[in-house]
This record gives sequence, C-alpha cells and structure tokens, in this order.
Amino acid sequence: MNTIKTIIVEDSRLARNELKELIKMHEEIEIVGEAENVDSAYTLINELKPQLIFLDINMPEKDGFELLEMLDEVPVTVFTTAFDEYAIKSFEYNALDYLLKPINQKRFTDAVQKIKDKINSEPTPNNSSTDFLNEESQIFIKDAEKCWLVKIGEVFLFEIVGNYTRVYFKDCKPLIYKSLHQVEERLPHHIFFRANRQQIINLKYINTVDNWFNGKLKATMQNGAEIEISRRQSSLFKDMLSL
Repeated sequence: MNTIKTIIVEDSRLARNELKELIKMHEEIEIVGEAENVDSAYTLINELKPQLIFLDINMPEKDGFELLEMLDEVPVTVFTTAFDEYAIKSFEYNALDYLLKPINQKRFTDAVQKIKDKINSEPTPNNSSTDFLNEESQIFIKDAEKCWLVKIGEVFLFEIVGNYTRVYFKDCKPLIYKSLHQVEERLPHHIFFRANRQQIINLKYINTVDNWFNGKLKATMQNGAEIEISRRQSSLFKDMLSL
C-alpha cells in the first residue's frame, strides 16, 4: 500500500506531538516533515511535494490561509484549529475537512477516511510534467474576505484586469495577484488555450465555435460568454483541433 506523504504545519510543539500520536494509528499516513510557521512550511511543501497537509489556521505572523495563498499548487488540506469560528470559516475555502482541538480520536479516523477517499479518487500525476498543473490540481484564491480552493479543471476562463488576472469558475470571478503570463506558464496546455492577448479559455467549457470577422473565430462558452479568438490564434486553434 502506498503511503500518503504528509506535512504537519502547527506552531505548538504539543499540538504537533498530539497529531503525530494520532497519525501513528494510521500506517497509510507518512509524516515527511513538520513546520512551526508559514515560511518554513512553504519551503518544505515546495521541496517535498506532500499529498496532504494538516494546517493550523491561527499562527503568529502569518496564518494558515496566507500559506495557501503563497502556494502555486495546494495539497489536500485538513485544517486544525482551537477556535470554532475559524473552523466554520474554513468551509468557505473548500477544505477537505477541519479538526477542532483537542482532536478526538474518532473524529480523526473519520478525517483519515475522507483523505483516503479523495486521494484514491484522483488520477496519479505524471511525474514527467511536474512543472505543470493538472485538472485535479488545487489553487487557492483570496479576494477581499472571500476565499476558495479551486480545481484547475473547474476554471473556464482567465482574463487580464490591469496587472491582475480574473478567474472565472461556477458563478464566481475573483481576482488573483498574478499576471496572465504567470498563470499561463503552469496551465496544462492540452486543456487551456490563449484565445487572445487578454483571455485564456478552458477548451472543455466551449459550447460552439463560429467563424467571425477578418479570419477570427468566436467561441461561445457553456455559460453563454462569447470569447473572440484573435486571427493569429484562430489559425493555431484550427491546427490544434484539425479544423
């Protein structure tokens, strides 16, 4: 049985030790690192590429949400917190689960089952393309007081707004503080296509494609949004889809 590589992010040594004792009862979870603050956690996560993190929300200097905002790709996340209001808030982030401290053994076992179900349901990543995200990769988005953990495959449009990028998924359209070029560098190219200088579209969310003016194409998305594909990109689009 493959173990689940795990990092504990928790500023309290006592709380880390309590988590480790609970984890000992589940041989499928392998602790590969632990961090007591956000900056060391960020380094560890990028180096060790864990599948799972147990993440304390309320930490000094930077909190758990700020850590997620720093990451290009977010592992499966279980929040740990001593504060009920934080636990409730964490659901806005679409976290897999949350654990209230002190953590109950039965509650922890239930969380482990959720973790296994989620990880086993996801496709095995292709290690030869680790620079790219895949459809199941999660990104963290924070816009004002609202936050989301979103699968890349759920995003149907990225759009330039000044120096930022607007991300469209479901009925949400928050801003992220990255340029469209930074976003494009890590997107899976077989799914996402640069329609024009301002927009990148998810090919799976295209409803129809029609001829448009001056050799351009117009893509109509499933939600009704109409995206103009530039003349240069229309030629590439036709070649890619053998139109």
